[in-house]
Amino acid sequence: MSQRWVTITTRHGRRCSAVAALVLLSAGAGAQPAPASAPAGGAWPVAGRQGIIEVVIVPDAEARDRDAYVRQLSLLCEPRRTCFINFYTNSTGAPVAVPLPDAIEHEAAAVFRRSMKQNAEMMRFACRLHVDDDGCF
Repeated sequence: MSQRWVTITTRHGRRCSAVAALVLLSAGAGAQPAPASAPAGGAWPVAGRQGIIEVVIVPDAEARDRDAYVRQLSLLCEPRRTCFINFYTNSTGAPVAVPLPDAIEHEAAAVFRRSMKQNAEMMRFACRLHVDDDGCF
């Protein structure tokens, strides 16, 4: 049986063999899409997961509401568990997918990190939101 090598071009214009493409695809297998909308009063939409980081879409109306993030964290993160979340707004209504399209990627709203190993928790907001200008990103 003879083997045929297939060359595939990635969306970034890189060429790779079919074997390398399978490795790339399986590496992205951790990216899991989720529903684009949340039930009323429920958790904000989860776009998906990249590795250990969960990607969450923040409704524009709540993007500057610190208390809304606290409420969401109680829905999205189990107590006493390591939890890494990146929050983004989607003011353009771009289709939600992981990896995020540029329109959403450019609208980072906040990051939350809780590490049980390090016994540390941190929440930082994007400077553009003017929620917490000390330590913003």
